[in-house]
Amino acid sequence: MTASDTGRFVGRAAVVTGGSRGIGAAVARRLAAEGAAVVIGYRSNRAAADALVRAIEADGGKALAHGADVADPGQSEALIERAVAEFGRLDVLASCAGIEHFGALADLTPADFDRVFAVNTRGQLFAAQHAAARMREGGRIVLTSSVSASRAVFEHTLYAASKAAVESMVLNLSAELGQRGITINAIAPGGTDTDMATENAAGYQHPRLRGEMPLGQWLSVHGALGRLATPEEIAAGYAYLASDDAAYMTGRTLPVDGGFF
Repeated sequence: MTASDTGRFVGRAAVVTGGSRGIGAAVARRLAAEGAAVVIGYRSNRAAADALVRAIEADGGKALAHGADVADPGQSEALIERAVAEFGRLDVLASCAGIEHFGALADLTPADFDRVFAVNTRGQLFAAQHAAARMREGGRIVLTSSVSASRAVFEHTLYAASKAAVESMVLNLSAELGQRGITINAIAPGGTDTDMATENAAGYQHPRLRGEMPLGQWLSVHGALGRLATPEEIAAGYAYLASDDAAYMTGRTLPVDGGFF
């Protein structure tokens, strides 16, 4: 896909947090391909972010990379301000930064809680706050939840709770931001073919099945489509919610999960 394919975001500027890899990178590519000038936020992988910028520019798009750890609200604010300084506006925030966590209740620590919620929940809330402050009517904010927010998984309580909070945030913020003509929604991805999913795939299986059933076989009985999503398939959901096609959708969480059950 090149920048001239659809043009839904021509003349608009977007910030993508967690944009150097996985779903975030696919979202950055998709928005740029449809005409957006994109600021790619990354925490530590500058090389990957810079490589993505070069790839987008080679396809005729506009992009730049900016280091920001969303656990620090000040860094999120600086990321947003960079977009406004470079492109003169902010139209879209795609909040894709997140971290995983598995751990039994008996082993959880306050430090675990603070680390997970600092990125997955607080980080998204204050990214939305700073983005909304810079948006005009028609702005689009898309946060990231997970199918885990509404599905019981062994030893996944902390992560799932951090994502369930995101769904409550978008529901409640929609009333406030709607007064300014800004929409806020979330995507709840299912299993996606990323490095993070590969590292944590076994955790999603019942303990008695871990090591007994290959991931592909497990997905074939727990998903209507029977496979992992590609990052690009998940990115299509973000692009929809960020576009004018979703102008009358706000406060909702859209599952993109391949019929996960």
